[in-house]
Amino acid sequence: MASQSKHSNEGSEPTSSTSGTLARLAEQSQLDFELDFYSGILERHPCYIDVLRAQGNNLTLKGRYPEGLQVDKRLVQLRPTDPLAHYNLACSFALLKRTDHAIKTLRRAIELGYRDFRYMREDRDLDSVRQDPRFRQLLREYENR
Repeated sequence: MASQSKHSNEGSEPTSSTSGTLARLAEQSQLDFELDFYSGILERHPCYIDVLRAQGNNLTLKGRYPEGLQVDKRLVQLRPTDPLAHYNLACSFALLKRTDHAIKTLRRAIELGYRDFRYMREDRDLDSVRQDPRFRQLLREYENR
């Protein structure tokens, strides 16, 4: 009995599932694409620091503050002496109006070496704590060193 030859899909039209995926990707914003892309990487490599940083930033830009907070907490666990990780965690707390945690974590970031005080004064993520007297005291305390 003769067997039928098998044809490859090379050069043929994309399947309907491929077309659907491509159409969905084409309609997706760059930010949404990156969120999906980085999520896939983090599923395979949950401790990939650079991807975690980018994912945390993207979640914040998207307004997904509770998820961004979880990413920032994970970064601080992985990099406990990293001043930028602590600064970003303080920003996440501030965005969620958790002022006490934000101030405490911001202090820790400064103790670890974060020194961009001008940016701290302008960073929109810190708007909810900027008028807190503890924030102003923290800046006065460390800016003069």
